[in-house]
Amino acid sequence: MTLISICLLFLAGLLSGMVNAIAGGGTFLTFGAMTLAGLPPITANATSSIVQFPGYITSALAYGHEIRSMWKAAVILGIVSAIGALGGSLILLSLSNPSFRNLVPWLLLAATALFAAGPKLKPKTEKEHPPHNAKGIVSQFLTSIYGGFFGAGMGIMMLASLSIATGGDYHRLNALKNFLSIVIAAIAIIVFTAGGAINWLYAIVMLPGAALGGYSGVWAAKRVPQHILRWLVVAVGLFLAVYYFLK
Repeated sequence: MTLISICLLFLAGLLSGMVNAIAGGGTFLTFGAMTLAGLPPITANATSSIVQFPGYITSALAYGHEIRSMWKAAVILGIVSAIGALGGSLILLSLSNPSFRNLVPWLLLAATALFAAGPKLKPKTEKEHPPHNAKGIVSQFLTSIYGGFFGAGMGIMMLASLSIATGGDYHRLNALKNFLSIVIAAIAIIVFTAGGAINWLYAIVMLPGAALGGYSGVWAAKRVPQHILRWLVVAVGLFLAVYYFLK
């Protein structure tokens, strides 16, 4: 691994942490950086779970007050997320690299489309409902299966499903999303580590950047126009989808 590669991977980790803290989509950057560097798709996807984890933690800490204010919903949806993530990560490990490779461009395209449509998926009403209502539990279970299987787009998928299920303030939903991302990533990491699917060298290079980006991203979420980062993520997602369709 060259010094330039190390710097680019660290930068990808930093930007992914920031993007995840703001809305989600950071896995586009880490998965893309590692696959372009030569890692097999399953290894890159599994390693991305490790890389994203510190950013989820620092983002959740920065949203500590909001998470404590809805601890009951966090616990219930956390249990649901753990079960779904376990199923999704086991499904991933049951596939071969060629099989998963064939799915990657379609997964990226679908996740990118959902990410781009995210703002339009919010409910028209601002009336809030408990996040752990029946609709919220079912949608979070399905989202966590996807998150355990393929992390790209998981954050915006959660924001969209939580918003549709509960309504209410963006920052409360974003705080809950960051907490649930910790649960999903933790389960995936345990399964992927047991399955020997993680490249620890790449993870170690990118982890510090992701942690720094996760904390600073919450600061940016309250100050930087979100549409700028949103369309940057969409551009990256489309580039990667086209790349894998043509490769």
